[in-house]
Amino acid sequence: MYRPARPLDVRRTLAPLRHGAYDPAARTAPDGAIWRATLTADGPATTRITQRRDGVHVEAWGDGAERALAEVPDLLGARDDDSGFDPTLHPLVRDAHRRLPGLRLTRLANLFEQLVPAVLEQRVVGLDAMASWRRLVVRHGQPAPGPAPHGMRVPPPAATWAQVPVWEWRRAGVEGQRADTVRRASLVAHALTSDLTLDEARRRLLTVRGIGPWTVAETTSRVFGDADAVSVGDFHLAHLVGWALTGRRTDDAGMLELLEPWRGHRQRVIRLIELTQTSSAPRFGPRSPRARPMI
Repeated sequence: MYRPARPLDVRRTLAPLRHGAYDPAARTAPDGAIWRATLTADGPATTRITQRRDGVHVEAWGDGAERALAEVPDLLGARDDDSGFDPTLHPLVRDAHRRLPGLRLTRLANLFEQLVPAVLEQRVVGLDAMASWRRLVVRHGQPAPGPAPHGMRVPPPAATWAQVPVWEWRRAGVEGQRADTVRRASLVAHALTSDLTLDEARRRLLTVRGIGPWTVAETTSRVFGDADAVSVGDFHLAHLVGWALTGRRTDDAGMLELLEPWRGHRQRVIRLIELTQTSSAPRFGPRSPRARPMI
């Protein structure tokens, strides 16, 4: 059992790691337990995480079970350092922080496992990216070990992603540019690891053609607990931040200016805004084009 030293909201903390309601690598059971399937350095693992009054109960199965259990504190934000974060700089942020005291930023051991869905999310509607991820993981992943819910799969390793044939990408609604980016990243996955420093990870990710600042921020916020990551280039995020903090739409430059007082914790502010304001925010501008139907 894991007893966090600070308030912890397991469901909201782990939410960014789930790519859609039908993600085959993540499920929430009717009893509230969160199931995750992942590939550890020792092999595949399934974890079942349940938050109770006395702490967080975790069970694990598979060759990577012992390692997955050892990584639970990082997964649940034990190393998330919010010292220096001042939510009182804006009343909305202050209230969101008061409402969500258990929100933490995760750290993961498998960088590549979160890089792939970030690439799939480039320039497309979120529902399309989630559907592509679901189809590819179901097709090329392996069954989750242990008594996992039916249909759960462990995301494939980099070597498998490198060999996904062209027609499988097309059937999953992924055009050549994103598919090629995943393939290029898979060939250097051995150099893209979570034991790098955050600055070095950013540098190495940007050397892969097709990976830009947006994809880097999406990846580092999930894998390194990057509290300052800002997904520049996300049309809807900039407008959401502008609307939440000023009541007006803005662009990337305006978003960065608004977030500057929280430098070092800008991702933390973004998460608070997304969790408390997305459902009430007006819809801004054109949506990204839908991908071609899957066949």
